[in-house]
Amino acid sequence: MRTTGLLTGAARLRARLDSGQILAAPGAGDPLTARLVAEAGFEAVYMTGLGATASRLGTPDLGLMTQTEMAEQLRALVRVCDLPVIADADTGYGGPLNLRRTFQDYALSGAAALHLEDQESPKRCGQLSGVRLVSRTEAAKRLTSLVAVRAEMQTDLVLIGRTDALQPEGLDAALDRARAYRDTGVDLVFVDGVKTRAEVEAIARGLEGPKVVSLVDGTEAANVTLGELEQMGFSLALYAVSALFGAISGSRAALAALKQNGHPDAAPTVPYADYAQVVDLAGHQKFAHDYET
Repeated sequence: MRTTGLLTGAARLRARLDSGQILAAPGAGDPLTARLVAEAGFEAVYMTGLGATASRLGTPDLGLMTQTEMAEQLRALVRVCDLPVIADADTGYGGPLNLRRTFQDYALSGAAALHLEDQESPKRCGQLSGVRLVSRTEAAKRLTSLVAVRAEMQTDLVLIGRTDALQPEGLDAALDRARAYRDTGVDLVFVDGVKTRAEVEAIARGLEGPKVVSLVDGTEAANVTLGELEQMGFSLALYAVSALFGAISGSRAALAALKQNGHPDAAPTVPYADYAQVVDLAGHQKFAHDYET
């Protein structure tokens, strides 16, 4: 059961980032996965748009999730998980007023951080081809608007400026955009879409200040260790799909064994007691027992 401490998730995230040690945040598209991230001992969880879309809609990350659906998914994660939640806010879901509403909804839902990207709508996963970008000026203006809303709300929510320019426009363009976004007053910048070790190293060399990297399972870049990323100067490493891909693999294996053998005991699984621990069954039962008539 989630309990709220004296510090907000944003304050705890800021303190952790200020430590100078890199922070690893596995992706979780749903509350159950967020509980598993916490159980594994991580210090933050990343509400990935790809994972949220897959969990909620069963579709690819092609801009199909609405702002209200993402905010609702965020609230569900925050409700069950004590970890700071770093939330994907896609493109902000519209113009300046939509951006303001997105920030307000995310802040009031308990997000510790959000990242905003520079794609046109409808967006798509940064690992896919065909990404279309808004101008650098427009993207910087979007981020500036969020910085202004943060000041109005007097919140300490961490802001991350993300660019998807690496694959469609190349490294130099991506770095130029990231530097421009940094100058808007956001806390960290994020060049998404890395696929190789060379790209990770080049971003580290070419981009000063606090920065984010996202490593996707199955790419060469995913072989770069957390220790290496810290030495390169990254502050935050996102592992958006590791738990999701693991869940798909595990579910497939269990279902294939059930289909082949005709009974569930043949399937690779966990005992009921493990499930009960993850969802805090005992805590829920105790609360009900204490207060029911």
